[in-house]
Amino acid sequence: MAGAGTFFRRGLLALAAAAGLAGTAAAQPAPVQTHEEALAQDAAEYAVRYDVPADEAARRLRAQAAAGPAVARLAERYRSRLAGIFVEHRPDYRITFLLTGDRPVRARAIAAGGEKVPVAFRTGAAATRAQVVAAIRERGQAIRAAVRGTRGMGADPRTGALVVMLSDEDADRIDLADARARIEAIAGVPARLRILERPEANFGLEGGARVEGIDAVSGKRAYCTTGFVVTDGVRTGIVTAAHCPDVLTYLDPAGSRVELPFIGQWGWSFQDVQLNAGEGAQAPLFYADAAKKVARAPGGEAARDATRAGDFLCHRGERSGYSCAEVELTDYAPPGDLCGGPCAPVWVTVSGPSCGGGDSGGPVFSGDVAYGIVKGGTYDRQGKCAFYYYMSLDYLPEGWTLLRKDDPPPAAENGDGNYFPLHR
Repeated sequence: MAGAGTFFRRGLLALAAAAGLAGTAAAQPAPVQTHEEALAQDAAEYAVRYDVPADEAARRLRAQAAAGPAVARLAERYRSRLAGIFVEHRPDYRITFLLTGDRPVRARAIAAGGEKVPVAFRTGAAATRAQVVAAIRERGQAIRAAVRGTRGMGADPRTGALVVMLSDEDADRIDLADARARIEAIAGVPARLRILERPEANFGLEGGARVEGIDAVSGKRAYCTTGFVVTDGVRTGIVTAAHCPDVLTYLDPAGSRVELPFIGQWGWSFQDVQLNAGEGAQAPLFYADAAKKVARAPGGEAARDATRAGDFLCHRGERSGYSCAEVELTDYAPPGDLCGGPCAPVWVTVSGPSCGGGDSGGPVFSGDVAYGIVKGGTYDRQGKCAFYYYMSLDYLPEGWTLLRKDDPPPAAENGDGNYFPLHR
């Protein structure tokens, strides 16, 4: 069996069409960024957003990627009081813990990515994160029944409140103070209302995406974005959103069309993910720029529990291209009709301004760390993205895992370096 390095090099010329890099052996592979090049691309976006030098931006993103274990230890230590964890970028970079009660906790620093990251503690929250999440799970349906126009819900880590989304049309018809009081009475935790100019929805299957198929509901041709390459140890496949068409055709940059047979889809409660097969074993690559001139190979993945409000993440979609923004909520439940029933509060929201129809299924990442795949979002009246939300890779179908750059090639590779088909 060829080694992992051979697998990766040959994969550049025999990439999954779904991974979006080379549809035929004649196609030229896109250059693959190193870890430092991937970090530099995202750090340039961070530097502009927060007006800091590029080297400072890169240091902060390294710290973001490495802070997980130390933050988890502190979260466990203060679990009984924990209302939220969030990252602050101004005036300096730091991680803040919001706690219930009024007993103070001294500030400290943690080591992460070669940096000393300040950690601050704020007290005075009225409910823990666990209590707010439990309210969403156990009383979300009652809240929606009691307050007209209720949409998604989430646990706000910056205030410790239950945040409830309302459409602006319904908000104009009700007494907001009364609605908030009713929500708090049902939920048993503090609440705040967020008015949406347009309701949340799965991103439309449109907009010039690079995979297309016939939508089963409308009967029209629809479009999506491919995400990451995954494996079950024998086969490889590409993930996208479950609300995309089943059988997909990939259109490569040279105009070639490649069919991507359907493997399966999982679209309820906490999942919106579909698996399609490529033509053979695939290299673990994805596009990370709007023009699709360079690719990245995941070096690892971030669990949802290790993702914090304020983390700076990037995504790529066929409609909106490449962009980066802050995580808003890590415990978000979209409206129930978007999950085939009540949505679990496990989705992650990321602020706009860049998202759009056709982005569904696209990769969410930071540097060479993979986070999830895009599901949907909402817009303002001018059509500008207010926020999008994604499914964490924690919820890939059972038996399937992210294929990373240092993983050995799947068992389906034969001894001479060719690749067996993934379908009969």
